[in-house]
Amino acid sequence: MNLLLLEEADFIAADRVVLADRRFTHMQEIHRVAVGDSLRVGRINGLMGQATVVRLEGHEAELQVAFDQQPPAKLPLTLVLAVPRPKMLRRLFQTVATLGVPRLILVNSYKVEKSFWQTPFLNPETIRDNLILGLEQARDTVLPQVIIEKRFKPFVEDRLPAIAAGTLGLVGHPGPYPACPRAVNEPVTLAIGPEGGWIPYEVELLGKAGLAPVQLGERILRVETAVTALLSRIF
Repeated sequence: MNLLLLEEADFIAADRVVLADRRFTHMQEIHRVAVGDSLRVGRINGLMGQATVVRLEGHEAELQVAFDQQPPAKLPLTLVLAVPRPKMLRRLFQTVATLGVPRLILVNSYKVEKSFWQTPFLNPETIRDNLILGLEQARDTVLPQVIIEKRFKPFVEDRLPAIAAGTLGLVGHPGPYPACPRAVNEPVTLAIGPEGGWIPYEVELLGKAGLAPVQLGERILRVETAVTALLSRIF
């Protein structure tokens, strides 16, 4: 935990918080804090700053906080992602938050199994918990927006063109396509499919919405690997 993120419910005064959950445990077991110690803190969807431990007991800690720093800038990106296997979702949400993605749209695909949509990892509270873990890692406070679109065709035809308008639209897909561009200096809308890739019909529909297919080479990548590789290349 590189940043202690604070919820509105933690505040007992404008400059005081009390913690008694996993963050308190982390402070004790990892940071081994004592009264008077300082910690980096951030207010969720707000500023970052410093906290001083003013009271430490066996079940909770009280901190005096001050906020004076802006969080890091987000990437100029909308990431459209076919829902991956459930065991990958937890890491994916954390990765997206850590990399600074401001908006993630999860969509259906022909190769996405129906059972994937039933996973508890798609519960709003679980999504938020994992996004927070990613923000803590990156020292960021602003939660990414996560949108779930279960119907591929209506989303791509009716809503994606407006989302992609004014951006560089890209589809990550293996095949005889141009290489993914490097160091892009404009907003990007990027769609990444399941590990087996989009089917031709989906690539065609995404193209009509303004997204052109690009590739990273012949290797088939895991979804979270593809996300990291594409974003590190594009930005």
